[in-house]
Amino acid sequence: MASKPTNHLHILMIPLLAPGHTIPMINMATLFAKQPNITVTIVTTPVNAIRYGPNLQSHINAGLPVRFLQLPFPSIENGLPDGCESADLVPGLHLLPNFSAAVDMLQQRLEQRFDSIKPRPNCVVSDKFMLWTDDTARKYRIPRIVFDGMSCFKQLVTYYLYAHKVFDELGELEPFVLPGLPDRIEITRAQLPPEFNYTRMATSEQLERVRETEARAYGMVVNSFEELEQEYVKEFKKLKEGKVWCIGPLSLSSEKDLGETLRGDGIDDEQRYLKWLDSKERGSVVYACFGSSSRVTPPQLIELGLALEASKSPFIWVIRAGDRVEEVENWLSESGFENRIKDRGMVIRDWAPQVLILSHPSVGGFLTHCGWNSILEGVSAGVPMITWPQFAEQFLNEKLIVQVVGIGVSVGAPVVVHWGEEDKFGVTVKSEQVKTAIERVMDMGSEGNERRKKAKALGMVAKKALEEGGSSHNNLTLLIQDLLQLSDVASQKSST
Repeated sequence: MASKPTNHLHILMIPLLAPGHTIPMINMATLFAKQPNITVTIVTTPVNAIRYGPNLQSHINAGLPVRFLQLPFPSIENGLPDGCESADLVPGLHLLPNFSAAVDMLQQRLEQRFDSIKPRPNCVVSDKFMLWTDDTARKYRIPRIVFDGMSCFKQLVTYYLYAHKVFDELGELEPFVLPGLPDRIEITRAQLPPEFNYTRMATSEQLERVRETEARAYGMVVNSFEELEQEYVKEFKKLKEGKVWCIGPLSLSSEKDLGETLRGDGIDDEQRYLKWLDSKERGSVVYACFGSSSRVTPPQLIELGLALEASKSPFIWVIRAGDRVEEVENWLSESGFENRIKDRGMVIRDWAPQVLILSHPSVGGFLTHCGWNSILEGVSAGVPMITWPQFAEQFLNEKLIVQVVGIGVSVGAPVVVHWGEEDKFGVTVKSEQVKTAIERVMDMGSEGNERRKKAKALGMVAKKALEEGGSSHNNLTLLIQDLLQLSDVASQKSST
């Protein structure tokens, strides 16, 4: 007897325990849960459930079938402080291997609970760096979709660099043309992502395992939208036999910036920032922020501060000094910087409501480290960018924004500054370079106006992508149909 067609999906989502990876996946979970007949369970830990719970609870209260499955995190067993359950809470780089070991232990804890998850999950969507989820999905014979928090542009570049080691005989700073791409783009070996520019934080063995598990996955969801990188999406889909779904920008799927639940100081500070922005002319303010993971040294931060001051544009500067906060605070006070810029600039320590600030009409430029989440937030706000990549794939993101899309100006950062090795590199970008890039983006001449026009138009396209009939909405529908068909096939096999 044939089984009835499946008309309900239960998706198990497993994010990497770090804000830049978890936040997009929670946004994705609510996006899925808003579709008919879909339940979403997000695998997390007690501390992370507390951090992100208030936002998720508002969706649950609204009737969305989305929930957390909390697994106890083995912090103390792995030599970590109690409650250290996210990468941004690890107190020192030397403890990152301990954190990775604790994350790997979650596999057994999830599998002990798997049979009690009702209804039984039809699919796993997991971060590409949660390698053990490949084993779990195969063990329970359900498809695994990889979530990649990067662009199709980056994926295509990586594929062709593995296929054609064009840089093997070149020096670190010798430019070469990236192979196989629709556009002619030059880069140097020193600007390549970790797959080809190894660090002690991401070894070649670890990255090879990522490739292997990714190749076994049924497909990939990407936090992007097709109009942003059309040719690259098309080419990457060919390589993946169509099993690529761009469903972003995921930050637009949430009415609230999830980062607020981590570090926000409340509504009073938001109102203070908005009041300050309201006092500035439309499109006049530079917003400068290097994201949640960058570890910029005090001497390099000082170069940025001097550039913002010299540019004469009003600015908001978000400073995250980490364990070097004393050095930075000493410079801010002893140099008289804050006093000199008090009428034109605002310095915010540690965290700011980035989405809220970028969407304000007074903001005319975004000085960014080119992390993919920040790039998408800048694009969605329709704001041109001053690009200063730091590490990982950020130089590739810069190439996309500056050379392909044409809505950014580079400060001219020469090399990847490996995460955790910042002091070894020293000052790589001088204030004059940054000032020049800021002035080009904020310029009201024909070049600046053309860039602004492009950025604004792209921001409107980004918003439409998630609306009914938009490219990301259509891709989400196609993905759900694909998963339902897979579930039907699996159900028929089990009944024969």
